[in-house]
Amino acid sequence: MNAERKSPLALPGPAAAPANAAAAPFDAKAFVDSLPGRPGVYRMLDAKAEILYVGKARNLKSRVGSYFLPSNMQPKVLALVAKTASMEVTITNSDTEALLLEFNLIKKYRPRFNVVLRDDKSFPYLHFDTQHEFPRLAFYRGSRKQPGRFFGPYPSAGAVRETLQQVQKLFRLRNCDDTYFANRSRPCLQYQIQRCTAPCVGLISKDSYAHDVGAAIKVLEGRNDEVSQDLGRRMEAAAERLHFEEAAQLRDQMAKLKAVQAQQIVTADIDHDADVIAVAAGNGEYCVALMFIRAGQSLGSTTFFPKAPLAEPAEVLAAFVTQYYLDREAPQEIIVESEFDEMTLLEATLAQRSGRKVRIAASVRGIRARWLEMMHNNAEQALTMRGLARASIESSLEDLREAFDLEEAPNRIECFDISHTGGTDTVASCVVFGEEGPIKSDYRRFNIGGIQPGDDYAAMHQALTRRYKRVRDGETPKPDILLIDGGKGQLAEAAAVLKELGMDGIMLIGVAKGADRRPGQEQLFLLGQGTPTILAADSRALHLIQRVRDEAHRFAITGHRRKRAKRHNQSILETIPGLGPVKRRELLKQFGGLQGILRAGVEDFVQIRGLGRELAEVIYEHLHPGR
Repeated sequence: MNAERKSPLALPGPAAAPANAAAAPFDAKAFVDSLPGRPGVYRMLDAKAEILYVGKARNLKSRVGSYFLPSNMQPKVLALVAKTASMEVTITNSDTEALLLEFNLIKKYRPRFNVVLRDDKSFPYLHFDTQHEFPRLAFYRGSRKQPGRFFGPYPSAGAVRETLQQVQKLFRLRNCDDTYFANRSRPCLQYQIQRCTAPCVGLISKDSYAHDVGAAIKVLEGRNDEVSQDLGRRMEAAAERLHFEEAAQLRDQMAKLKAVQAQQIVTADIDHDADVIAVAAGNGEYCVALMFIRAGQSLGSTTFFPKAPLAEPAEVLAAFVTQYYLDREAPQEIIVESEFDEMTLLEATLAQRSGRKVRIAASVRGIRARWLEMMHNNAEQALTMRGLARASIESSLEDLREAFDLEEAPNRIECFDISHTGGTDTVASCVVFGEEGPIKSDYRRFNIGGIQPGDDYAAMHQALTRRYKRVRDGETPKPDILLIDGGKGQLAEAAAVLKELGMDGIMLIGVAKGADRRPGQEQLFLLGQGTPTILAADSRALHLIQRVRDEAHRFAITGHRRKRAKRHNQSILETIPGLGPVKRRELLKQFGGLQGILRAGVEDFVQIRGLGRELAEVIYEHLHPGR
């Protein structure tokens, strides 16, 4: 922000002192006395000049001074002040600028004493590409800046696909991509199973398709009654014209629409978009439950588990609302359990960013109060389930320590697996487990290339090298245990990679299937140990190893299938360098399809406007290698 400037009153941290000089103790009174009574952001730093906490204030002098009052005995304040070795401030021109700067600093540095969202969830949407004459309704995740209509957000991919399936059953809209659509010569399977009206081959007029698109949009907007009445009028009109087959189709469509309505959680009390947020606390942890209300119906709910050391529920709620909505578009109404500091400021900021009024409602009645109660119960249930899962994993990690005689229970486990089909489309996976279970943000896939097809050892070597170079350079935490799906050979390969990279302190375990390849018979190989370790079938340590190994296998298989499907679905024309979509369409049009192109020669290609001899020769050589 141009208006922001770092205060010249900021005291340097101890790290700024000369190496041969002792750092001066932090003089809190002098620092507070030097602060102005203006809005801004303050940062509390430890002896290593790392940020402990970022906060904002309408009055810096008053807010920062409150931390050092003898009467302030809050546990969080006491812990924070005890570790503070220096402070910095940034003066801003307004409270809004302070709020936005605080948000950006917390997002960037993730200070240990701030409430920080653990994961940055990207919620999926349904998207209509309205620029196409036959708009496509499809699953979408990403920026909402591209043209078209978006519906959502939905709490999960499953919720989007369920809605997409319902809409396709009702209105038979296409979901294929534009390239596939443009090159069809006959209807596909979607038409055969009555999920599409085949606009690609002209089996429905543009006006009729547009009518179906409009009806689908009304359903997604919650205007089901309008669609039902329109279908009823069209059915009666078709019957009067003695078009009984058309009338029967409209009747069936009405029945399907009523079935969809019966499955939806709908309320007539609210006609705008709203989010409902509740917070539950337990065992030093917090869970935030969030429900999406769009077009008068619930799209479902999701949960967050923010990092919130020594925080109070009101602080967690305020931090969540601020961080969540300053990073994405806010609905017209945000319903929360209780009021919090800076609620009015946040309302104004969100309204300014979205260009419309945004209301944060805390004191609610009726159905809004029931929503809050439901979300609070969801949050408490999620905390309970999380606690049970954590207890189970902690006991499994302790059993793992005992099984392999470790000094302490491991905190981080990584596992690698390789997946391919006949040596093609090879993908390696790396999954990570910690004290709370899977750490999915740390999962990685590696596309393997430049090796002999089917050489699992070389694939493992490549994946491990790429991963542990980053670990060695400090970009990724080092695991306590590295599991390798395989026996002595794979284990030796992993050991060689770690030795090449100069990595030590990581325990290697090879997980090989037993004689009958049944769960519970796994053989666990350790370096330098000739006889494998076989744990009891009911061992919690073995169950944890199986779970991590199976997750690595699932993650690798999923990546391999996607890679294989992409290759199989890709037209051979798309692999030709220099041949863009416009020229591909022209080739298909001139030669009547791929078979015609394959029969053509260089001179035939030269006749196509815009290709030229050089590109014509590239096309022919690509389609007929070795000739």
